[in-house]
Amino acid sequence: MAKTVFKIDLNKAPEDQAIKTHNRWHPDLPMVETFKPGDEFRVECYDWTGGQIGNNDSANDVRDVNLTKVHYLSGPFGVEGAEPGDLMVVDILDIGPIEGSEWGFNGLFDKNNGGGFLTEHYPDAVKSCWDFHGIYTTSRHIPKVRYPGLVHPGLIGCLPDHKLLAEANRREAALVATDPNRVPPLACLPFSDTALMGQMTGAARDKAAAEGWRTVPPREHGGNCDIKNLSRGSRCYFPVYVKGGGLSMGDIHFSQGDGEITFCGAIEMAGWIDIGVGLIKGGMAKYGVVNPIFKPSPIDPHFDDYLIFEGISVDEHTGEQYYLDAHVAYRRACLNAIEYLKKFGYSGEQAYSILGTAPVEGRIAGIVDIPNVCATVAIPTKIFEFDINPNSTGPTRQVSGVDVARAS
Repeated sequence: MAKTVFKIDLNKAPEDQAIKTHNRWHPDLPMVETFKPGDEFRVECYDWTGGQIGNNDSANDVRDVNLTKVHYLSGPFGVEGAEPGDLMVVDILDIGPIEGSEWGFNGLFDKNNGGGFLTEHYPDAVKSCWDFHGIYTTSRHIPKVRYPGLVHPGLIGCLPDHKLLAEANRREAALVATDPNRVPPLACLPFSDTALMGQMTGAARDKAAAEGWRTVPPREHGGNCDIKNLSRGSRCYFPVYVKGGGLSMGDIHFSQGDGEITFCGAIEMAGWIDIGVGLIKGGMAKYGVVNPIFKPSPIDPHFDDYLIFEGISVDEHTGEQYYLDAHVAYRRACLNAIEYLKKFGYSGEQAYSILGTAPVEGRIAGIVDIPNVCATVAIPTKIFEFDINPNSTGPTRQVSGVDVARAS
């Protein structure tokens, strides 16, 4: 077993750990430890909220979660010889839940506190809790579904340099300025009050906290990409921007659908990752890399039967025609799938959570046929304990008396 180089105590808050996590990206974050190319090691990670969500039947914690604190990342870790312009090769050797914490959660955020992909349809906070049974998961809040886990880090990447830090802060601030009072906001700008800056202290820490990136979006360095196929056996190639690289990770998911559409959107969990590291010198220029590239897991769950829902670039409320808008088309595909699943007795929130947590496949089927993008959502039929395929007699109600946890 790989040596554990970053250990956490789930009975303590992240701020109280001896070795601090970080919840901002900044080039001056000091390395926790540096490894040689070819080394392997284990990293433990909090769930992305740092333990703010409990295994209970109330969504008050989801409603009230402090999103300025997330995500709690383990690292950064350096690799000897890594220089700007290199590619860091990262192998995800194994991954799983921390012993004694074999459960996870999914949530729909309140519109006024983050929202989600379908926040105009589902504006209130709800939660489902999931128990892990080996490779499978089930939920007391969403009956008659069972998934094999495709466990992966939702967030992994290397530190940006000062130039990239400043450029992203500029462009995101310009976006927010176009509609500064929007709810939810158009971007998450730097916010120093709740910044946790790893091992930094004093004035250097305060300066970095004031300009450090929030961890919510993915950027050129990697970050919160939420790629469900980045699981056991995956190999990632991350651009190196600072000496040593500065690899950090967290936000582990037990299972997730493409798009992580509920925002608190996968089955979130505390866990560990076994990592191997290497380098390709000058790899960014050699291969023309701007954003990370990766090879998917060779041991994905296997499904051979799907029900696929289409969506197009037409607003569901107004009927307005959009021009090749993939966001609208994917939203329509998800809403069509939700309406279908409601015919079997699921609430809209339960169906929405299934799309966020199950290994559904999202696709852009066509993006050139003006004016409509065709987006698709493919649901594996075998995750259900009943047949969801259309037939001449129509759907029969399968679920009643159970629903997601709601806020009081």
